[in-house]
Amino acid sequence: MTKTHAAITIRAATEDDLAAIEALLTASTLPTDGVKEALRGFQVAEADERIVGVAGVEACGDYGLLRSTAVAPEWRGHRIAEELVERIIAEASSQHVRSLYLLTTTAETYFPRFGFQVTSRDAAPAEIRATSEFRDACPASATLMCLRLGQLRNADALRADL
Repeated sequence: MTKTHAAITIRAATEDDLAAIEALLTASTLPTDGVKEALRGFQVAEADERIVGVAGVEACGDYGLLRSTAVAPEWRGHRIAEELVERIIAEASSQHVRSLYLLTTTAETYFPRFGFQVTSRDAAPAEIRATSEFRDACPASATLMCLRLGQLRNADALRADL
């Protein structure tokens, strides 16, 4: 028997989504500290009126901290995380965020496909180092990765001029 899934809708998170987002993050063993405060930077994937994926950006001045990327187990393998991360990157770029950072203990090999590169924790700007995720929620052994969005905009502009 083939399992079929309903259509996925990706949209901006609302306050009504907070409990479902936190439940999905908890089930994925991801931190929920600061999610409520950063909720306006979150995107959710919805199917059958249920949140099945989430990704968010915590605004940090000219920078952003990509956090809380999770997909319900039964929905993994459907490119939901990829679509959420691409949406987050596009949104951050349109808001002229200079760079996106993320901390991970399990996905160092996943995020390079989007252009993220491993960087030293000492290289993080003060705004990123001041977040609760950087200071408290993620262990010191977590890998810090960075995507420089200004370089992406400049490369896109060069290609457009060619």
